[in-house]
Amino acid sequence: MRVAFAGTPAFAATALASLLDAGHDVALVLTQPDRPRGRGMKLKPSPVKELALSHGLRVLTPVSLSVKKAPEEAESALQALEAAEVDVLIVAAYGLLLPNRALDAAKGIGAEGDIRSLNIHGSILPRWRGAAPIQRAIEAADAETGVTLMKMEAGLDTGPMIEVTRTPILPTDTSETLMLRLADLGAKSLIAALARPETLRCTPQPAEGVTYAAKLLKTESRIDWTQPGKLVAAKIRAFNPAPGTVAVKVIGDEEVPFKLWDAEECSGAGAPGEVLLAKKELIVACGTGAIRVKKLQKAGKGVMDAGPFLQSFPLTAGEVLR
Repeated sequence: MRVAFAGTPAFAATALASLLDAGHDVALVLTQPDRPRGRGMKLKPSPVKELALSHGLRVLTPVSLSVKKAPEEAESALQALEAAEVDVLIVAAYGLLLPNRALDAAKGIGAEGDIRSLNIHGSILPRWRGAAPIQRAIEAADAETGVTLMKMEAGLDTGPMIEVTRTPILPTDTSETLMLRLADLGAKSLIAALARPETLRCTPQPAEGVTYAAKLLKTESRIDWTQPGKLVAAKIRAFNPAPGTVAVKVIGDEEVPFKLWDAEECSGAGAPGEVLLAKKELIVACGTGAIRVKKLQKAGKGVMDAGPFLQSFPLTAGEVLR
């Protein structure tokens, strides 16, 4: 099948790799422009762009597909998409709004021939529409999540569903581990769907149960110790690998922040933020229950297990973290 692809992060690169492995003709790839990354903040291509270039694919990186915001770049990209004469546009975590002109550019597949753009979304819709469905599902301590194949329309992840694949959220899952699993599920679901294009039918999303997954912000990183231990641990794992969560040790008038990267709910009682145990492991009381913090990081240093961290960053049972 002749397809175009729009995506940016590793989640999307997994889908693109599967398309190539399955022998589909990827005529055009749209991805976001190179961004500063890493300690040196050097411009680096997206995972999708790296993969596409390694296979000799045509890649376009418009800053926007809105002809009002970026007249020349958007018009050039839209004309290229229309000229490619693809059967369907595959979208996975592209990160830019797609105008109707892009959504309607392909010939169309499906039982009705009206699926011109097909999106791989990392949640069980209509729960967690938006930019960060994987992270928000973990943060909310959802028991399960999944991948939805959907026909795209102008609204934010509002299009009718083609197929839903479910998976449990494990107590050990971080956003990274869950993303890898969902990326694999989404890629397999996509390839299976494209193998039977004439059978694909759409079902409207349920009207109830709609939630939105806003992008994670650094301003959300501070731990709220008054929350239940289950939710505190879930937030720590949801914010791993980025942007991380922050707790604060108080030394006199000074606040010393440090990051928490992995945690699990455990039994314990005390004032919210009270250190209950700080020897080989770190246990901190929450609004209800407590958490066992497994991995931490102080400023300027690498991530450490709790034992080594406590040797270099002493905490004392009874002190209260903010």
